[in-house]
Amino acid sequence: MSPRRVPNDPHDRLASLGDDLDVNDHSATGVSDPGLSSDEARRRLAQHGPNQAKGRRTLAPVFEIIAPFVSPLSLILIAAATVSAVVGDPTGAAIIIVIVLIGSSINLAQTWRSSRAVRRLQEGVAPTATVLRDGQWSEIPRPDVVPGDVIRLSAGDLVPADARLLAARDLHVQQAALTGESLRVEKEARRTAIEGPMRPDDADAVFQGTSVVSGTAMAKVVATGRATAFGEVVARLADRPPETEFDRGTRRFGLFVTQTVFVLVLIVFLVNAVEQRDPLQSLLFAVALAVGLTPEFLPLITAVTLARGAVRMARRHVVVKHLGAIQNLGSMDVLCSDKTGTLTAGEMTVARVVDPFGNPSDRPAALAAVNSHFETGIKSPLDVAILKSKAIDAHAYRKLDEVPFDFERRRLTVMVDGPEGKQLITKGAPESVLVCCTQLESDGHVIPLDDSARERCVATYQELSG
Repeated sequence: MSPRRVPNDPHDRLASLGDDLDVNDHSATGVSDPGLSSDEARRRLAQHGPNQAKGRRTLAPVFEIIAPFVSPLSLILIAAATVSAVVGDPTGAAIIIVIVLIGSSINLAQTWRSSRAVRRLQEGVAPTATVLRDGQWSEIPRPDVVPGDVIRLSAGDLVPADARLLAARDLHVQQAALTGESLRVEKEARRTAIEGPMRPDDADAVFQGTSVVSGTAMAKVVATGRATAFGEVVARLADRPPETEFDRGTRRFGLFVTQTVFVLVLIVFLVNAVEQRDPLQSLLFAVALAVGLTPEFLPLITAVTLARGAVRMARRHVVVKHLGAIQNLGSMDVLCSDKTGTLTAGEMTVARVVDPFGNPSDRPAALAAVNSHFETGIKSPLDVAILKSKAIDAHAYRKLDEVPFDFERRRLTVMVDGPEGKQLITKGAPESVLVCCTQLESDGHVIPLDDSARERCVATYQELSG
């Protein structure tokens, strides 16, 4: 599975882009950057490292093996088994050690299986990038991209690194992975270079982890790997996760049992010593008391129960990396998520249509549907929602002209000839459309847009926006 929708042959893909953005066409694009040579690219790769946004170093294998055995309950049982073995009770010691090994091994096995599944998923994805090397466009593995590379982007590509645009044509990028905004963002190259750190709202900046929805572009890489904005996100996610409520409860219970056992054993041993009983027998009795007070099967029972839950979730294609997280998920009453469609379909729908004063009206829906139908640019989720909610007879209209959407006007205009004659229909941000209006239509009547009516219009869209 590849995250890029490209032809199998890189040369076919490059040919399909045509000559929209020619790196040697200075008059058309103003781009004169020749890219890097192969020798310089190798030097920078050695200097900056692979272009991989990896998290922090994980625990060494030996620590991953030891970790399940250092819980308070396991330590109590191991201590009791050790004392039992020392005082001549190898059978009891062996039973205790076997119980600890089984419970800890189940936890370790589940963690290892989950990590292996994640590694397989990562190995199955081999993203590439189109870069300008030695004056020629070539397809290379994304980890080989270095700062200073000139990259080429087209619809369907994943942006391989943080870069500044050198040239762009109708470029729209999906930045939900960084900003949480589900709507695509328009990007354009600037004639004057901007210094300083890049931000997601910069019009000439594209970032690793985002994807190109439409258009073509060339950009110069400024950051790779951990130095990218996406790399910072990965680093934060790789920090030690907060302790789950299940782990906290288990740890507190283990400490409570430890304290109780220690106090009782100490008291029993001291009482026997005061009564001048056999020290060996007193020690054996204290160890037996410690083992009796410790719930030996609790680690095993919890590990088996959580492992069964992990197996059931695996059948539904969910990878459980930490068994304690299952209990956390099961104890939730309310789960809150962001609005990017992580848990939902991520589709807009039209809830209601109102006139400028907030009264129900079908007129805006009809005009918006005509506008969205004849729009030739990239249709946003808003256009899809409008066309789903209102059907029009497209044969009744003839398109005459169009003024595409841009981020200066924040409006999209189409001119059509239809049943009501020639119409100029504009859709866009309320404040941008309202500033161009001199009249409004409400309840089938056209009235002047005076200051009072304008205030009512502003109040309507502000209330809906709230």
